[in-house]
Amino acid sequence: MDDLSPVVIIAGPTASGKTELALKTAELVNGEVVNADSMQVYADLRILTARPADAEMGGVPHHLFGCLSASERCSAGRWLEMASDAIADIHQRRRVPVIAGGTGLYIKALTDGLAEVPEIPDEIVESVSAQYDDVGGEKFLNELKAVDPEAAERLPPTDRQRLIRAAAVFAGTGRTLSDWQAEQPDKPGYVADYLTVLLMPPREEMYAAIDARFDKMMELGALDEAREFKALGLASDLPAMRAVGVAELLRHLDGEMGLETAVSKAKTASRQLAKRQMTWFRRQIRTDLIVDEKYLERDNEKIFSFIRKFLLTTRA
Repeated sequence: MDDLSPVVIIAGPTASGKTELALKTAELVNGEVVNADSMQVYADLRILTARPADAEMGGVPHHLFGCLSASERCSAGRWLEMASDAIADIHQRRRVPVIAGGTGLYIKALTDGLAEVPEIPDEIVESVSAQYDDVGGEKFLNELKAVDPEAAERLPPTDRQRLIRAAAVFAGTGRTLSDWQAEQPDKPGYVADYLTVLLMPPREEMYAAIDARFDKMMELGALDEAREFKALGLASDLPAMRAVGVAELLRHLDGEMGLETAVSKAKTASRQLAKRQMTWFRRQIRTDLIVDEKYLERDNEKIFSFIRKFLLTTRA
């Protein structure tokens, strides 16, 4: 691996401190930060996706943050193409890419490659879509559990696009999407020497951070951002519509619930997302260092020492 250029990955669930640690790491190693959060790619939702503001970037170059319109779709494949270009450019300038994000599938696509899932006929997708719209998300999710429990466990009932994708793959191939994705590709999505640091804070500590962060989002103007987002008139099945807090605040703006209730439900949805992310990371991501409850207080110097030793074994 000595002839491969290094890539440092800072992964973890929402509100685990990835953004701050990635910035400090990049400052330490002459690095640049590359976003691996599926919602932070969208320009229209800076506050609600907790995308770092310019002042929070500390003068360190950041890539793939707010790079797409919410009217576009960003898949793991599309992100991998953009990330590969960004990483190659950073390596060419003799700097270290620091990948930061909580979208596990993006990180796995980068380090392990993407499995080839067969194309599903349009008629099957249309049939499954009609079924979802007919029975609703909760019942559809319960039915999916019978054939693909792994997908059902990690997806909320409101994630129409991914639930339909999982059910359509099973209907079209007789195998679960999880089975297809578990097939090991021939090579990584981007060939490099990877070091992965996984942040897994104590659950109650993380839940408190989630609640405090959403309160801060509201102070910063999350409701106005949601109002402007609503005015775009986007299709309900676009990925950006799944950003935590969007659905809840839009329902408030539509008069379906009070603001206090919307905020409470958004916090609950964020905690549920964190729980699913933690489960996914434990099962799917190969890690070199896990920073969990054993670190009663996160010792960044120990983390940085670990990263320095890794970089000494690679060629930038």
